[in-house]
Amino acid sequence: MRHRLAELRGPDVPAKALDARALAALAANPGCARRAILDGAGVDKARLAGALGAPSGFGQSQFALTRGNAFEARVKADGGTELLRLAHARLDPGAGPPEAAAVPDLTAHGPEGRTARTALALREATLAGGWTLLDHPMLALDVAGSLAFLEPDAVVVHPDGSWSVVEIKSFPMVDGSADPAKVGAAARQAAVYVLALEEVAGRLEPPPRVHHRVLLVCPKDFSNLPAASAVDIRKQRAVTARQLARLTRIEEIAGMLPQGTCFAPDRSAEELTAAVEAVPATYAPECLSACELAFHCRERSREEDAVTRLGRPLRAELGGLTTVEGVLAAARGVSGDPDDPAVAALRRAAALRAEALACAQGAALCP
Repeated sequence: MRHRLAELRGPDVPAKALDARALAALAANPGCARRAILDGAGVDKARLAGALGAPSGFGQSQFALTRGNAFEARVKADGGTELLRLAHARLDPGAGPPEAAAVPDLTAHGPEGRTARTALALREATLAGGWTLLDHPMLALDVAGSLAFLEPDAVVVHPDGSWSVVEIKSFPMVDGSADPAKVGAAARQAAVYVLALEEVAGRLEPPPRVHHRVLLVCPKDFSNLPAASAVDIRKQRAVTARQLARLTRIEEIAGMLPQGTCFAPDRSAEELTAAVEAVPATYAPECLSACELAFHCRERSREEDAVTRLGRPLRAELGGLTTVEGVLAAARGVSGDPDDPAVAALRRAAALRAEALACAQGAALCP
């Protein structure tokens, strides 16, 4: 399977790592086989979108990355003293203070080596019975038959042997609260890390507890001082686990592709377009903030007159009506089964609209 995925990516093209942010976006749209195979094969979707003539502005700016890295370095300075203090205060105030906490070295060769070293460090820290900070550990998670290596900002091991995920973000926490949309995105990303940690814990005997409350660390009131909050991610974890389980396995999607399909960025635009179109996509407006190929898929959705481009809630309400023209025809009474609830609702809405317009026109004509 790895050989097949390398062929799809391009024999000389290095694989792009699948991170927690991409996994969270993939889990939010499990019906998109296009994203599943591209992410599973490690295709650089930003380069692919540029080669297709539909570049996307998706992603963080260099300024935001630099600011985030500087803030993370400040939070983890002096052996993570401030970070452990926040973890103690927000997650485990009943435990002893994190004095002389361990910060193990997690360096190893390659992602597989780092994953093994992280698992060993977690086991040793659990048995040690003190506070331990794992800085940028490496975790592995099987996603639809493809192994994804994930790197959380930090993992804290408590004195009782339990584990907690730490997410460090550069958006501000003003008066103890942050932007709900950004907190939600961070929670979905942390849920992926929690799932991966649970797999590591399941291989130990007895399995340590993985907390479903993660530590979110942000700048306080637009300063560079850290503030923290405990975020309950049980809902996000359950949804992410269910959505990842629903993903079509990578080998099934790859088996349906024509021979010679390749997404290498050095191919012509015509070849790449044919390769991309060979995999069905499920476009929705939410893709614009989560996928590099969103502009390309939106254009194709417009060409196909698909109702999905208007949003998933509307698509769910329309049942078997899949095109905008089909919806309008059903509303006008030209087509559609009158016993279909969606068709009946459309015709009722069209009648009410015509009645309202007639009343408005009549009122305008009155002296």
